[in-house]
Amino acid sequence: MLKFSELKVGDLVMVEFDEQLKEGEIIDVNNLDKQVCILTNDGQEFWYEPKDTQPITLDEAQLFKLGFQKQANGDGSVKYLKGAFRVLIHQPDNFSNFEMWYREDKRHISQPIHLHDFQNKYYEMTKVHLTKGE
Repeated sequence: MLKFSELKVGDLVMVEFDEQLKEGEIIDVNNLDKQVCILTNDGQEFWYEPKDTQPITLDEAQLFKLGFQKQANGDGSVKYLKGAFRVLIHQPDNFSNFEMWYREDKRHISQPIHLHDFQNKYYEMTKVHLTKGE
């Protein structure tokens, strides 16, 4: 279950419906009823409560879905690039301790975060929503 305050339009999350988990994108937020409208990958659109949502783990596959390019470095670190935005992980596939920056704004993340957290930090730094296919 995710906190309602963490959920923003454009965030990618997992949603439980009919005892099945499906990936989807938040397309609307109802602050009054504390619900989010999610469009699942199979084209279904429905309103959900936060208790029906689950996070997606941030990993390389998710960055690729969001349009990032990979650059392997000689020291074993890996840099992911999208325009002027950068993510640097010091060990392959270890997203529990990494750096991210956009122009002068540089942040060190020292614990695992979920995909929607990453999307929200990206938005804070760039003022652009990070969604699939961009």
